[in-house]
Amino acid sequence: MQARSISHTARLASCARVRPSFSSPRSARSASRMAAAATSDWAKQDERRMLHAVYRVGDMDASIKFYKECLGMKLLRFRDIPDEKYSNAFVGYGPETTNFAMELTYNYGKDSYDIGEGFGHFGIAAPDVAKLVESVKAKGGKVSREAGPVKGGKTVIAFVDDPTGYKFELIQREGEITEPLAQVMLRVGDLDRSIRFYTEVMGMQLIRTRDNPENKYTLAFLGYGPEESNTVFELTYNYGKDSYSKGDAYAQVAISTNDVYKTGDQVKAAGGNVLRDPGPVPGIGTKILAITDPDGYKIVFVDNEDFLKELEEKKE
Repeated sequence: MQARSISHTARLASCARVRPSFSSPRSARSASRMAAAATSDWAKQDERRMLHAVYRVGDMDASIKFYKECLGMKLLRFRDIPDEKYSNAFVGYGPETTNFAMELTYNYGKDSYDIGEGFGHFGIAAPDVAKLVESVKAKGGKVSREAGPVKGGKTVIAFVDDPTGYKFELIQREGEITEPLAQVMLRVGDLDRSIRFYTEVMGMQLIRTRDNPENKYTLAFLGYGPEESNTVFELTYNYGKDSYSKGDAYAQVAISTNDVYKTGDQVKAAGGNVLRDPGPVPGIGTKILAITDPDGYKIVFVDNEDFLKELEEKKE
């Protein structure tokens, strides 16, 4: 996408200026507006959910041990692909049919990665952050920020690092926590532009924003449901910083859709950048669509029916 995004209204106007292939210009403009409206409506009708984050780790065994012993996650499934020289482990706090998961990728012979500046952290909600920090220490995990109130607020947080160097923010929350994997934090160069993308192209809700002029940053939280029960994106804008290095560690977030083809049409109509047109993955058959956000972060839409079929096949 261009650095300065074009508004949805402007795009519709642009579509309306394309010369029609049939006789009536007025009818063509009307048909174009109706088609654009229909694709826009699909984002609201679709049943989307954040499925998992994909990222690369340098030591699969050490990573799985850290997630299980220090963070209390479960190993949900594992697959090794010797022909392609990589393996995947899915870890999380609940079944993938309902909960967000972390997809760890180990590439044979690659033991370190550059995390870059753009990826910030993953967030984990916990009832007692100080207690969790002590448990992490007791099991040999690295604590990079002790438990205490966030700057300018009252919420108790802490930071721990996994064996590859990914940061996890531990966030204290009261009440029942149905989805402990709370956030994927990414740094962006233009917050208004990103909010338009995630609402208009991704079909997410802007849940809240928080400006912190004292520390010169602004946050926006976006997702497909309330923070208390859903994983959300936390987008961070640092005053005066318009770009970030990406490194080669963090890869993408996968999101479910009921129809990758309709989602592809909707993304294109909203001005989104498509990396891979919708269709089945060779050798697997699962239909996906790959796009990038304005800062170059990759997002993959996965056909929900195919995804559930994959999970069922793994049980057999």
